[in-house]
This record gives sequence, C-alpha cells and structure tokens, in this order.
Amino acid sequence: MSKSNTWETDTLKLIFQNANTTYPIGGSSGLAGSASAGSLYVALFSGAPAEDQSGVNANELSYTGYARKAVVRSAAGWTVSGNTCTNAAAITFGTCIIGTPTALYFGICKAGIRAISDLIYWGLLTGGGLAIGVGTTPQIPAGNLSIIED
Repeated sequence: MSKSNTWETDTLKLIFQNANTTYPIGGSSGLAGSASAGSLYVALFSGAPAEDQSGVNANELSYTGYARKAVVRSAAGWTVSGNTCTNAAAITFGTCIIGTPTALYFGICKAGIRAISDLIYWGLLTGGGLAIGVGTTPQIPAGNLSIIED
C-alpha cells in the first residue's frame, strides 16, 4: 500500500525536521512537532538489520572509538525534498582505534545507546560502504544518506 505524496513529505518533515505538518487528523489543524526538537542517531552496520530488529545489536559496528552520531531534528540536520530525506551535513564518526570493520548499512535510531534496539529506518550506504581501519575517521558526506518514504 502506498501513501500520498503530501503524506510522505509531511511525515519526513515531522520525523526528521520536527516541522509542523499540514495534514489534519481527526479534525485537528495538523500534527505539531515536539516542543524540543532533540536528535536522531545515525548508526553503522556491517550487515542488514532485520525488520524485527533482531540483527541490530549483532550487526552494529563496535570498533574502539565508535559511537552513534546525533543529528538534530531540524533543517540544519536533514533536507527533505518530496519523499526523500538526506543528511544536510557530513556525519563524522569516531576515529577507529582498534578494529577493521566495514560499514555497509546505516540506521536511524531514537537513542544514542548502542545496546538498545530502537531502529526506525535503515538502508544501504552509497558507494559500496565504508572500509574502516585503524586511524580512519569514517564520514558520510552531506546528501549521501537517503531515506525514502513510499
């Protein structure tokens, strides 16, 4: 089942930019963003997490120096165009001190704590992923992380 184009755009704006949406629900004038925007957290994965999140903890990277990265829920953090949301700025992870993982997938999570299975979106990283070695500071360039609502 699909959604209307307006619903897709407004959903992404509400989740990623904390923007008030224009679609009324139940007689309301629209859905309001949160009083405090907060952040979403970007995680890196070596394998695809499952829809039921069973692979979230098993596949999330754990090299020494890694942590999920907070991205503010605003237009400064995320760009929304139509049914696609991208990162507005580069997302830089901690420098790898020990380990040599390869990140093939990204996840958008509600918390910054790795042990929590709180994944809300996930997808493939563009360009074949990120090969990470000792001394590497992994980065996802602006516009390279795409979430598509359809």
